[in-house]
Amino acid sequence: MKKIAICVITYKRPEGLSNLLASLNQLSFNKVPRPILELVVVDNDTSGNAAQLCKAIDFPDYAAIKCVTEERRGISYARNTAIASTSADVDFIAFIDDDEIADPAWLDELLHAEKVHDADVVTGCVLSHFTDEMPDWIRRGAFFDRERYVTGQPLTWARTGNVLIRKSIFDFLGMFDERFSLSGGEDTHFFMRVNLAGYKIVWSDESVVSELVPATRINAQWILKRAFRTGSNFILCCKDLYSPLEAGIWTIRGFIRISKGLLTIPFVAILGRHRIIYALQTVFNGAGIVSGMLGIKYEEYRKTHGC
Repeated sequence: MKKIAICVITYKRPEGLSNLLASLNQLSFNKVPRPILELVVVDNDTSGNAAQLCKAIDFPDYAAIKCVTEERRGISYARNTAIASTSADVDFIAFIDDDEIADPAWLDELLHAEKVHDADVVTGCVLSHFTDEMPDWIRRGAFFDRERYVTGQPLTWARTGNVLIRKSIFDFLGMFDERFSLSGGEDTHFFMRVNLAGYKIVWSDESVVSELVPATRINAQWILKRAFRTGSNFILCCKDLYSPLEAGIWTIRGFIRISKGLLTIPFVAILGRHRIIYALQTVFNGAGIVSGMLGIKYEEYRKTHGC
C-alpha cells in the first residue's frame, strides 16, 4: 500500500485553508486502493492560526496530521519545510494550494495516472472560480483559463498547485531553490531540473482542483504583473540551468515580444479591452524576460491575495 503525504503551505488565508481542509476530508478512491495518508500543513505565519484550524477538524482517514510553522518568509522555505516534515517512508508527495478546493477524486486520479503511465510526476487541472463578479472583458479574454491536455500527455513542466511527486526525486535533486522564495518561480526551476534529469512528467485531465480567485486579482494590473513575473522567473531559471546561448536566444525573443505587443495595440484596440490586454501581456512578458536577464526579480509573494 502506497503512503502519500499531502502538503499544504499557507500564509494568512484562514478561510481558504479551512475550505481546502474540508475538501481533503472528502477524498474518495475508486481507481486505486486507498493509500495511507498523512497531511502536512506548513504555516508561513507565526500567528498559529493554521494549527488552530487543523486541531478543530477531525481527520479520520489520515494516519498523521502535522502542522508546523516556518518563520522564514517565503514560498520556497515553506515548501522545503513541508517536504522535510513528511515521514521517511512516504512514497509520493502531493502539493495543493491554500486557495484551492480538491475534487473528491483529485488524489485518486493523480495516483491512477501515475500507475497507468509509470510516471514520476503527475500534474492536473486547476479551474478558476471567482469570489466576486467577473468583468466581461476578463470573461471574454479567458485570462484565468489554463491549458489542458489528454491524460498521459508527457510534459516538461508541472504545477505545484496540483501535483504528485515521487519523493525519491527530492533525494536525488534536492529541494526547491530558496532564491525564489518571494518571487515565485521555484516550481519552474525545480521541474526544469526534474525534466533535465530524465524523470517522466505526465498530465491527468481528470485530476481537478478549483482555485478561488479573489477580487484583488480581477484587474488588468495584476494580470500584467503576473505576465512580467512569469517572464522574469523563466529567464532566471534558464540562465541558471541552460547554456548562455539558449538564455541569450530567449532574451532576443523577449525584445521581439515587446515589439510585437506594442505594434499590435493600435490594430486591436477596436476589438475590445480584452484584446488590448492580450497585447500588453505580450509586452509585459517580454519585458520580464529582458529584466530577468539583467537579474531583476519581481517579488509577488510579498503580498497575499485572498483570505
